[in-house]
Amino acid sequence: MDRSFTRDAEAVADHERAIQAPIDRKEAASGGDEQSDQAVQAGARPYPEPPFPKQHQRKPGDESRLDPAPLYDAPFWKGSGKLEGFAALITGADSGIGRAVAVLFAREGAHVAVCHLDEDQDAEETRKAVEAEGRRAIVLQGDVADPAFSKAAVKATLDAFGRLDVVVPNAAFQEHVEAFEDLTYDHFDRTLKTNLYGYFNLTQAAVPHMKPGGAIVMTGSVTGLMGNKDLLDYSLTKGGIHAFARSLGTHLAPRGIRVNVVAPGPVWTPLNPADKSAEDVSTFGSQTVMKRPAQPEEIAPAFVFLASPQMSSFITGEILPIIGGYGGG
Repeated sequence: MDRSFTRDAEAVADHERAIQAPIDRKEAASGGDEQSDQAVQAGARPYPEPPFPKQHQRKPGDESRLDPAPLYDAPFWKGSGKLEGFAALITGADSGIGRAVAVLFAREGAHVAVCHLDEDQDAEETRKAVEAEGRRAIVLQGDVADPAFSKAAVKATLDAFGRLDVVVPNAAFQEHVEAFEDLTYDHFDRTLKTNLYGYFNLTQAAVPHMKPGGAIVMTGSVTGLMGNKDLLDYSLTKGGIHAFARSLGTHLAPRGIRVNVVAPGPVWTPLNPADKSAEDVSTFGSQTVMKRPAQPEEIAPAFVFLASPQMSSFITGEILPIIGGYGGG
């Protein structure tokens, strides 16, 4: 082979090393990137960042026991009638993202039906928070995997408020496994029943009662976009939710009903301490670009945006990721 190629290659390597050397010297002197472990604070107020107290909860998890308490009330958010006179039905509204969405919906003028599984205290706190915004709230307990409950919840919402404008399928089951062989049929079935059947049941029960201008805003996940090695079944359902929303959005467009998804990354809610080990909870969200998990109030504005015909009338079948830049965590 022509030696000139070798000489050229060696010259390029020397050039690359010359570029690298001053950077190596600077990093050695400074000890590396001093900002690499600091959480990003770019919001309306400072948000908690890892490490968190080590904690683990029994399912489905209680927001009242989380330390630090999730921030959901968004005191900086000023309502402007984006959902004035609307009625919304939200599953999993007792805590986490669901509670934060309920509060902002109420602040924008909507009455809210709060659905939950068995977290009575948390659900009561959500009801009080909605009523503190000057709107009405009803609390409904049941399993979203049961189609009869979805029908009953829709009827109760119509009976209470006389209409149904916004539906937020949000309730979810999540439990990790370290080995594929550990994912039992019962575990897999429970995840699909809650996360897929639950969304299907609610939307099918609600759609006949929705009018043009109505909206369905589903809760997806970064796991449905990127996958997660320990959340095989959960990721499958979230990807299914994304595809369901794209298809249902197309199907319902002629009826004037929009369907979209908010796909969060790590969010500080009871869902995760009720899944992860106490050790993992302490570093939850640290692998995102933001170096921290989102707080529920940082996610809820996206639901307002997609629910309001004032703000997103030309958007349907879309997935809106809110993932803190995502870093694989």
